[in-house]
Amino acid sequence: MRTSSVGTAWRRASRSKEDGSNCIEVAELSDAVAIRDSKDPGGPELIIGRGDFRDLAEALKKA
Repeated sequence: MRTSSVGTAWRRASRSKEDGSNCIEVAELSDAVAIRDSKDPGGPELIIGRGDFRDLAEALKKA
């Protein structure tokens, strides 16, 4: 699994506030998805498999 998102395009939800507060950003890697805090783009990233990300997104929609 890839462990770095250097040079990867990040995106955030279209419903996010313009100031970027309380948002996460995601980046699609070749075999995984990276997640980071939009307020700290140089900070740590959580990198998870695509299937796990899909499961997480579905669970959050139901919450």
